[in-house]
Amino acid sequence: MILKTENLSKHFGGLLAVNNIDFELEEGEIRGLIGPNGSGKSTFFNLLTGIYRPEEGSRIWIDGIKTTYLEPHQIAALGVARTFQLLRVFAEMTVLENLLVGHHLHVKYGSLSAALGTRTKRDQESSLRDEMMELLSFIGLADFAELYASELSVGQRRLLSLGRAMAMRPKLLMLDEPAAGLSPVNVDNLLKIILGLKERYGLTIIVIEHILKVVMNTCERITVLDHGQKIAEGSPEEVKNDHAVIEAYLGQEMADEDIRQILRG
Repeated sequence: MILKTENLSKHFGGLLAVNNIDFELEEGEIRGLIGPNGSGKSTFFNLLTGIYRPEEGSRIWIDGIKTTYLEPHQIAALGVARTFQLLRVFAEMTVLENLLVGHHLHVKYGSLSAALGTRTKRDQESSLRDEMMELLSFIGLADFAELYASELSVGQRRLLSLGRAMAMRPKLLMLDEPAAGLSPVNVDNLLKIILGLKERYGLTIIVIEHILKVVMNTCERITVLDHGQKIAEGSPEEVKNDHAVIEAYLGQEMADEDIRQILRG
C-alpha cells in the first residue's frame, strides 16, 4: 500500500473542511477523487502533501513512512509530486527550464562542482537534458522546449504542469483538475497521456476532476467526498449509481434514473 490515512481532519476556524477520512491506495492504482465544489478535495491533497497541517489525531503514511507532520519538501523527497488546479508554471522560463526546475531534488553534484563547472556537472547536465527532452517528447511538447512558458496555450501549459511534476520522478502522482479549461479534443489527448505515463513509469495516480468523463474512463476506483466526508467509494459503475453521490451532485429535484443518465453521458 503506497498511501493510507486514518481519521484525517482539518478545520479552518469553525469550518470542518475534511472530517475523519480513512483512505487507502494500492501501488499501481489510478484513483479518482470527486465531489461537489467545496467538498474538501483540494484540502485533502494539501494535507497529503504537507501544505496544510492536519488536526491532532490524524495519521498519514506514504509508502509505509508516517508523514503526518512532515514538510512539503520532505514529502516530495519520498516520491510524491502534484499539479495544481490553478496553473503554476514559470512564465519567464522556457519549457525545458520548467522541467529542469521540477527535477532539482535529484541533482547529485554539489555546490563546488557547480561553481567549478567540473566534468561531472557537465555530464550530468547533458544526461538530464536528454531525459527531460524524452519526457517532453512523450507529452507532446518537445517542439516547444525553447519557447517561454508564457507563449504556450492553456492546454500546453496543462501538459507542462504535468511534465514538471513527472520531472520529479514520482512514485505517487497527484493531479488536481488536470483537464480544467481544455477542449474535448484536448481532454481526450490528456487522458491518453496520463494513462501512457502510468504504464511507462509505473505510477500510482490520484486525480481530482470535475469532468466526470476523465475519472469514469481512466480510474479503477473512485472516492467521493461531500462536505469534507467520504460518502462513497468503489468502481465507476458503483459510484455513478450510488444514491448518496447522485444527491450530493444534483440534489433531489430529479429522479435518480434521470440523473444517472446525465452521469453516464
